[in-house]
Amino acid sequence: MPFNSHSHGNESRVMPKLIRLACGAGITLFILWFAMSNYRDARPIAEDNLFGLAHSFHAAIENSVLHDPSLQSLATFHSQDLAYFALVDRDGVYRFHSNQELIGTRLQDRGTLLRLFAEAMSGTRVRLATGETAYEFYGHIHMPNETLGLRLVLHTYRADAVIRHARLTMVVLFVLVAIGWFLAFVIHRYSRREEVHRQEMAQRESLAKMGEMGAMLAHEIRNPLAGIKGFAQLIEKRPDAPRTKESARRIVVEARRLESLVTDLLAFARSDGDDTVSFALAQLVDHSVDLVRSEAEQARVTLVVNCPCDLMVTARQNRLGQVLLNVAKNGVQAMPDGGELRITAHRAGPQVIITISDTGHGISPENIARIFTPFFTTRARGTGLGLALCKKIVEEHGGSIAVESSGSGTTVTVTLPGSQVGEKA
Repeated sequence: MPFNSHSHGNESRVMPKLIRLACGAGITLFILWFAMSNYRDARPIAEDNLFGLAHSFHAAIENSVLHDPSLQSLATFHSQDLAYFALVDRDGVYRFHSNQELIGTRLQDRGTLLRLFAEAMSGTRVRLATGETAYEFYGHIHMPNETLGLRLVLHTYRADAVIRHARLTMVVLFVLVAIGWFLAFVIHRYSRREEVHRQEMAQRESLAKMGEMGAMLAHEIRNPLAGIKGFAQLIEKRPDAPRTKESARRIVVEARRLESLVTDLLAFARSDGDDTVSFALAQLVDHSVDLVRSEAEQARVTLVVNCPCDLMVTARQNRLGQVLLNVAKNGVQAMPDGGELRITAHRAGPQVIITISDTGHGISPENIARIFTPFFTTRARGTGLGLALCKKIVEEHGGSIAVESSGSGTTVTVTLPGSQVGEKA
């Protein structure tokens, strides 16, 4: 089945967003459920508080009646929670009332009288004539000779504070959740805008680099093509001229230059490669040295190699070999009057360090920072992709490459990480 890396990348970016959205929705639902549940439970709690308070008053009044059957002491019984209370006998006559004027009068509501002397105590909310909502409690006061009905009417201010607090908590949580989602939306829009802006900037930078590379590439291709065109025109005009053979040779040279440029471009653009394998580094170093030996002998360059035979690395062998070959060629070409090219490798903790040093003319300080830039070269016929390709390959392996240069030579150091290093069994 074909694998679409673009869709896979989109999925990898979308999944965390969906997970965060699901977590946010879950937390929001939990907060809303908690707020509504707390508010829903507040009223029963308030009713229980009122019923408990009424029981406390009932016990206090009954205790006062037992100590003073004349009920005179009840006139001093007051509380901020108590609206009024009354004691009624079975005939419906008020034996006591917080309003002294009602003592001795008869209760007109037969239903209220029945509730006063019902077996079970009860309480309910009622609306007073003043418009206030109060809590009315019905109970019994047992005296030595008779039983009186107790009618308690309580203010609900403090009990209703529980409901108000729960309602306020619910509203605050709802508002906070709304604000949270609004801020999340604003942040998402802002981050999305920033992401789009970064992508646009990256695209512009990429296009600028592509334009720069395209201009360099056009320059590199145009010069050989101009030479090929000129030499071909000479051959066309004077096919029998003595210099025709030399013109043909130069055409071949320029064509090979173009071929080398295309080869370097393909190698630089290549992102995949062979699977990593474990191999002896000394064999790869020897092979790279053999490839530059002829050119080194012509330039009177001495090759010195110092690489332990048991030093193993895990890498893409062909790609790493390309790095060694490019750096070695650069070193040989930097010594046209002869010199020494030294290649050494050793272990440094979990890493393998490869050093390639030459005794050439060196690199100027202003060019050191640019030598890994594609198409940058100080040679008249260089493509400027060699060191850029080396850096790309080394970084593909998780390593690093560094260059140090002085007036008496250049040293290139390639470091491969510990994960790429293995020991021969």
